[in-house]
Amino acid sequence: MPVAPATADTWRLWIDGTAAPNPGRIGLGVVLESPDGQRHENAVRATEGCNNVAELQALLHGLSLALDAGARAIAIYSDSDFVVRHVGGDGHTDVAPLEALVRRARTAMAAFAVATLHWIPRHRNGAADRLARQAIGLAPKPALRPVSRKRRR
Repeated sequence: MPVAPATADTWRLWIDGTAAPNPGRIGLGVVLESPDGQRHENAVRATEGCNNVAELQALLHGLSLALDAGARAIAIYSDSDFVVRHVGGDGHTDVAPLEALVRRARTAMAAFAVATLHWIPRHRNGAADRLARQAIGLAPKPALRPVSRKRRR
């Protein structure tokens, strides 16, 4: 996967998937932002599976939406360490269904002239998380409270 800095024509994609229970019903959350700042939100109920399947399916769904919208350069943001490591080539799984989804995701990313995959902390992926939970009828998670940096004495 080519790694290059974001340019004026780079689309941005935030993805999240959830399974409830785990494994269970799967919800996918996708936020696609065009270079001019237009945001498209998508919540999809998918088949059953585990959280890692949900995260990979969210990536595949988001990449499909981006291609359909005409994106050629894309920066992808996920709070899933599994997705970032495995699709990025730093992880390995012997679970056949997961390996098949990882291969599909790599193939889908190769359709872009530039595709970068970035891990972000969960609190920076709130919109995609909200959509994934909404897709299977779950309420949004409560907002994280800021951590105080004051020293205790």
